[in-house]
Amino acid sequence: MAKHSEKNARIKRDYFRYRREAMRADEKTIDVLARALARFEEVNRHKDFATFNREQAMAFKRKLGEQVNARTGEKLSKATAHTTLKALRAFFHWLAGQPGYRSKLTHDDADFFNLSDKDVRIAHASVPKPFPTLDQVHHVLATMPATTPIEKRDRALIACAILTGARDSALRSLRLKHVNLAEQRIEQHPREVDTKNSKTIVTWFLPVGGEALTFFIEWCAYLRDELHRGDNDALFPATAMAPDANGAFAPAGLLREGWRSTGPVRAAFRRAFEAAGLPYFHPHSFRHTLGQFGQQVCPTIEAFKAWSQNIGHSSVLTTLGSYGTVAPHRQAELIRSLGKAKPAMPDGDELARALATIQRLVPANGALPTS
Repeated sequence: MAKHSEKNARIKRDYFRYRREAMRADEKTIDVLARALARFEEVNRHKDFATFNREQAMAFKRKLGEQVNARTGEKLSKATAHTTLKALRAFFHWLAGQPGYRSKLTHDDADFFNLSDKDVRIAHASVPKPFPTLDQVHHVLATMPATTPIEKRDRALIACAILTGARDSALRSLRLKHVNLAEQRIEQHPREVDTKNSKTIVTWFLPVGGEALTFFIEWCAYLRDELHRGDNDALFPATAMAPDANGAFAPAGLLREGWRSTGPVRAAFRRAFEAAGLPYFHPHSFRHTLGQFGQQVCPTIEAFKAWSQNIGHSSVLTTLGSYGTVAPHRQAELIRSLGKAKPAMPDGDELARALATIQRLVPANGALPTS
C-alpha cells in the first residue's frame, strides 16, 4: 500500500482552507487537525478517504488505545485520544457533504469516532498542574548571572513574566514601545503582540516583591542607552549567531528582532530553573503562581477582579477556574485551621456587595467561562 495519497492530500488542503478561512480556525487548531488525520491515515494504510466506513472508525479507536506517547513511552492519554477522535469526526462529517464523497460516505459512520462517556469524563478531568512558588521565582532571579547581553535578556524575560503573567507567545513578540515604565505597565496590542484570542491586554506590573521590577527596568534602560534600541525593536531580542575562532557557530550578541517561535522562551526558563537547582517550570506556570498569589493578597472581590483583568481574563471566574485550584498542601493547612479559630464574618453591607458582585459575574445559565 502506498505511503501517500495525492487525492487525500488535496481534500485535506481543502478542509484546512475551509477551517481556516470559513471557520476562522487558528494555526494551532489546524496543526491538531493535521496530526489527527496523519494518525488515521497511518493506521488505515493511506486508503482513499472515499472508502471510509464505521468499521475503519472502530478499528482506528482500538489501535489508538494501544498507541504510546513517543516522548513518555506511556499509552496515549484519554485527553489526546478524545481530541484526536473529535477532530476526525468533524472532518468526516464535513467530507460526507463534499462532491465526489456524498454518495459514498454517511454522517452516521463519522459518529463512530467517539469514546465512552466514562473515558470522556476522564479526558475532561482537571489534573493539578505544578507551578513554582513566588519564593522559588525570586530565588531563580537572584541566582541568574547578568554579565553578558544574553544573560541580562534572560533574567529580564523571567522578571517580566512574573510581573505581568504574559504568555510565552506575547513575551516573544513584545516591543520596546509596548512598555510604559512611567506608569509601570505593558500594553499587549493584538495587531503587534501575539495574544490569546487576539485580545488587547493592558497589564500593570503586579506587586510581587523581590528584585523583579528592578531587573526589568534595568533591562529596558540597557536596551535604550547601551544598545541604542528604539520603540520598534524587540523587547527580548533573539540571539545572533556567528562563527567563532574555531569556525563553529556560537552566540554573538543580540539581534534587533525577536524570536520567531516560543521555543527559545521555554529554553531560557529551563536553563534558569535548572541552574538554580529547581525542576523546570514552563512560562505558563507563572500564571498559576500569580493566580494563587492574587487570592492571598487581594482583600476584596473588586481587587481580585482587577487582578484577573490584569492577566488578561474577562471574567474573574476564569481566573478561579483556571488558576484558582488550591494546592494540596495548602488545602490541608486551611482545612486543619478551620477548627482552631472562627473566621471573621463580613458585615452586612460588605456581604451584600460581595453577593451582588458574584451575581453579576455568573452567567444566567450558571456556566463557567473557559480560559
